[in-house]
Amino acid sequence: MSKRAVLEVIALGVEDAVAAQAGGADRLELVTDMAADGLSPSAATVAGVRRAVDISLRVMIRLADGFAAGDVERLVRVTGELREAGAEEFVLGFLDAGGVVDLAAVERVVGVLHGCPWTFHRAIDRAADRDALRKQLDGMPGLDTYLTAGASGGVDEGVPVLLAEAGRAGEPGYEQRLLVGGGLRLEHVPVLRGAGVDAFHIGGAVRPGGWGEPVSVGAVAEWRAAVDGL
Repeated sequence: MSKRAVLEVIALGVEDAVAAQAGGADRLELVTDMAADGLSPSAATVAGVRRAVDISLRVMIRLADGFAAGDVERLVRVTGELREAGAEEFVLGFLDAGGVVDLAAVERVVGVLHGCPWTFHRAIDRAADRDALRKQLDGMPGLDTYLTAGASGGVDEGVPVLLAEAGRAGEPGYEQRLLVGGGLRLEHVPVLRGAGVDAFHIGGAVRPGGWGEPVSVGAVAEWRAAVDGL
């Protein structure tokens, strides 16, 4: 495996960001309020993290628990504020009540990004039809990654779907990188790497003390070695 895999770590602030970079993370997903499964951080937090580390930083655009867009005008305003604070990469994803991608909301937010790269997050794992969602978003400016566990219940349940989607890489709707996260464990990595998956997303797995404690440099380093096949 000569191609270095991407290791993305969830960060809640500067301390997490510094530890993740020290452990070998390639990229951060910056959020706040993990009790709500990760919401948009403040502009001040974005600016502080951007000053503290020099690895890639993807910033969550999400204002409330769940996958409904909610107040789209507020979403657009917050996105603009995050960009002004130095954010250049983002994470987002909105579904309607029927589990169909909310294209109107996605398009409004993506319009503010002006081509910035972004990840469609685990809303795909709650979609009524994953394949249809991918094809509806195909060609969306800046979309380069899907964060997914393969199933709403996590990677244990979703491995068959992940392997099948990895096998479709390059097809229409499947050109984007597959970033696996959501209950991901070290023992999943060799199987996924063997199928061609080259991006991994972790949060609680590198916080031995739970979400109330910071990211562990040593835990990130362990994951770095695992995804590199060392």
